[in-house]
Amino acid sequence: MDAVRSLRRLSRAALARSGPRGGGLPDAIEHVAQVHRAHHPGADLDILRRAYVLAESSHRGQTRKSGEPYITHPLAVTLILAQLGAETTTLTASLLHDTVEDTEVTLEQVKAEFGAEVCHLVDGVTKLEKVEYGAAAEPETFRKMLVATGSDVRVMSIKLADRLHNMRTLGVMRPEKQARIARVTRDVLIPLAERLGVQALKRELEDLVFAILLPEEHRRTQQLIREHTARRDPLTEVAGAVRATLREASLDAQVLIRPRHAVSVHRLLRKRGALGACDFGRLLILVGEDAECYAVLGELHTCFTPVISEFKDFIAVPKFNLYQSLHTAFADAGGRVAEVLVRTHRMHRVAEAGVVALGDPHTAPSGQADAVPDGERADPTRPGWLSRLLEWQSHAPDPDTFWTELRDELAEDREITVYPAAPAETEAARALPLPAGATCVDAAYALHGEAAHRCIGARVNGRLAALSTVLRDGDAVQPFLAPASASGAHAPAPEWLEHARTPAARIAIRRWLAAHPPEPVRPGAAEGDDAAGPAEPEGDAPEASGSAGGGGPEPAPVGLPEVPGTGRPEVPAAATESGAPAGSRAGPPPGPPPEPPPVVTGHPGAPVRLARCCTPVPPDAVTGFPVRGGAVTVHRDSCHTVVRMAAAGRAPVPVRWRTHASGCRVTLLAEAFGRPRLLADLTETIAAQGAAVVAADVAPPCEQRVRHTYTLQLPDASGLPDLMRAMRRVPGVYDVSRAVRRLSTG
Repeated sequence: MDAVRSLRRLSRAALARSGPRGGGLPDAIEHVAQVHRAHHPGADLDILRRAYVLAESSHRGQTRKSGEPYITHPLAVTLILAQLGAETTTLTASLLHDTVEDTEVTLEQVKAEFGAEVCHLVDGVTKLEKVEYGAAAEPETFRKMLVATGSDVRVMSIKLADRLHNMRTLGVMRPEKQARIARVTRDVLIPLAERLGVQALKRELEDLVFAILLPEEHRRTQQLIREHTARRDPLTEVAGAVRATLREASLDAQVLIRPRHAVSVHRLLRKRGALGACDFGRLLILVGEDAECYAVLGELHTCFTPVISEFKDFIAVPKFNLYQSLHTAFADAGGRVAEVLVRTHRMHRVAEAGVVALGDPHTAPSGQADAVPDGERADPTRPGWLSRLLEWQSHAPDPDTFWTELRDELAEDREITVYPAAPAETEAARALPLPAGATCVDAAYALHGEAAHRCIGARVNGRLAALSTVLRDGDAVQPFLAPASASGAHAPAPEWLEHARTPAARIAIRRWLAAHPPEPVRPGAAEGDDAAGPAEPEGDAPEASGSAGGGGPEPAPVGLPEVPGTGRPEVPAAATESGAPAGSRAGPPPGPPPEPPPVVTGHPGAPVRLARCCTPVPPDAVTGFPVRGGAVTVHRDSCHTVVRMAAAGRAPVPVRWRTHASGCRVTLLAEAFGRPRLLADLTETIAAQGAAVVAADVAPPCEQRVRHTYTLQLPDASGLPDLMRAMRRVPGVYDVSRAVRRLSTG
């Protein structure tokens, strides 16, 4: 049965029978009661009678813009919900949903007469009524709608039915207002109907919006449908052949032809360019049990020629909105291709009515014919996408941001589930629903909220991964956070916005960036320089030098290096198992300032810094160069920068290490074959040698090989060779070398 035509027919029938009669139910709700009893044979109809009497007397004398008595609107909304299988409490609230807003009836009266649950639903819907459509009013209205829906999903069910009836009668409004309401319906309410699985409402809303926003294309599509219905539908013969095939296989199945609605035909026409005679509908096959769905599929693929590319199994892997079906297509002996949906009767009810078919979310529906199927959500008031919306909407800084993020979120039509993977038992191993395409950044903010600002990497399925890694359904993800005591050295960077797919992550990142604007950078200024002059080339990417020397301390503060032009810390790219994950440059806890470099120069009193491009340490052969502000930068003789600056005519400055120089800082590259616990073993080895990890970076694995970069603080430079030898002995490590930065060619 076509749900759209059925809803319209039932609405007309109810409104035509609105006159009173003696005894029993009022005529106006007689048809509502019949439809309701078909879904719920034991339903209490007295509460519906009392709700109708209160609504009719309260709205008496009020009319709609069309001139009809106002009571026709709550009646039509209630009939829509009754056809979808809504339980009695929802229908009662639907009859009363405008009384508190538009009449003298109060919430206290509703609660006293019908109970707290009906009162709660009426209150939730009342907060969404009387919307003043405008740039700021619409976002705030839908923000309230999400909050109300979060407390009970039936609020949104009533609102969707309310919008459907209003869209049916939208012709009495001005064209510009029709278009404005249609756009909001398209951008927000239709995606919400999809998310709640209420396909019967969604299809009709789509067609009504289509007619208003694209009238010419709608007329052409309707003409194509009329021309098709005037001819004999070839799917009739195909359906007959399928029935015969399934009877021979002793499969009790109902085979129906399901016509496509206007928007579906229009989409298919745009996709294919032209439509065949079998493209205006699909076969719907209904069976009793899940196993019979696969038996039907086997017969179809055996007796006809399957179109394998069209096969999808939404029974084994249901959609996020509870939808379950097998989708396939086949060609018969005459070459006619038919698309097929195979599902149980129970799946069909849920596919058409979504959460409405699940009944009261606060009551276990055991024993009912339309009980929640095994494996589906037991509490539809908080599906994963709704929990995400409720979380981030409270943090949206302004209506425009909320509106933009809401439409982006609702545009996502798939969802994945990932699982937190942490050794600590304190972190709940709960399922974490995210939109398809979500990354480690999204998982970090979903798990830790704004504490994810300190995220320095992640591990996915036991392997270190970049923060930009796109997660897949079923992944186990473990974000790494820097210690809260070092939060000043870790912060989100603008690049994180490129990886964030969820509004919660994007809003939190934008809020932090707005609160921490970048410091202005003086044109031509170089790090550590106080006066104008030619800048010293520093290079960028680390490159193995092959030297086995050590590294020296830097006077610059330890922490995340700034992203050029932003003044903000660089974004970590991947994670380590030791808590200093890949891509991170984790600073040490706050402490006393570092000691001055153990270097004597030919310019007594001049500030000295050790170059970060080659990190020289005793007893490296070193060369110094004067830079702006009178400082001297010290490089290893083998550094590319020395060659470049000498070629540019820069005069070196004599430098030497002080006698008895002790502590130093060095950057090492460890190249290894990837394996579990590699990072943990390396960091344990480093600690055993008395070195402290200042920063760490792990490049994404390439052909089973991975490169780890460590900046280490050693108490004595003479211990560096022993440290490097110990790191080489770690299983899987095939080389450890000093690091230098590759010069840029620009």
